[in-house]
Amino acid sequence: MFLPLHDSNPLTHVKRPYVNWALIAITIAVFVFFQTPVAPGYSEIFPASFGVIPSVLFETRALPPDLRFIPADWTLVSYAFFHGGWMHLLGNMLFLWVFGDNIEDALGHVKYLLFYLLCAAGGGYAHAIFHPTSDAPLIGASGAVAGVVAAYLILHPRVKVWVLALGRIPLRLSAMWVLGAWVLMQFYNVFAAADSEVAWIAHIGGLICGAALVLLLKRRGVALFDRDLTIP
Repeated sequence: MFLPLHDSNPLTHVKRPYVNWALIAITIAVFVFFQTPVAPGYSEIFPASFGVIPSVLFETRALPPDLRFIPADWTLVSYAFFHGGWMHLLGNMLFLWVFGDNIEDALGHVKYLLFYLLCAAGGGYAHAIFHPTSDAPLIGASGAVAGVVAAYLILHPRVKVWVLALGRIPLRLSAMWVLGAWVLMQFYNVFAAADSEVAWIAHIGGLICGAALVLLLKRRGVALFDRDLTIP
């Protein structure tokens, strides 16, 4: 698959994507300070406490008192700031770094934060709906990042993106091909890799939320599908 590196898409409404930077920084900090075994705040119980556990969310089971740090409903947001490993974390943050700034530009700082958190919640809830009896905690920003991907496809499908194909071949392709292929892979894996540990349904939930929310939250005058883009 493709590994995104950089997009040729300057900001036009905000000077700096402060919210996107903050989301990346907070997510990395949570992993470094609370999820690595050498960290002073490390605890193995954090995924169970802050991850989305469908059976707990739907109140068919209850967490032990020593694991209940926050209400179950809040885990629909908190789970997005915890990850299962360095590769899981870096993959999500790379997508957010390359594509999130332009979504913040199109929505504005406050609306972008709301957009990101709602996409995370939508992804987590979709996973819970399809696996209502699961006792396994869902963690990771993939649902929220999937929402960013969907929004980017709707706003900037013609923008050129530098990617590494197969991990080693640099290519410059339109976002519609790069992200379109990623979206199709998510739907394919729902059926082809149903037994995988990856929560593909959470990705689908995030995609649907991102596609809907960007239409509701974008700034007035922001064009869809790069209608105002001039390509030399």
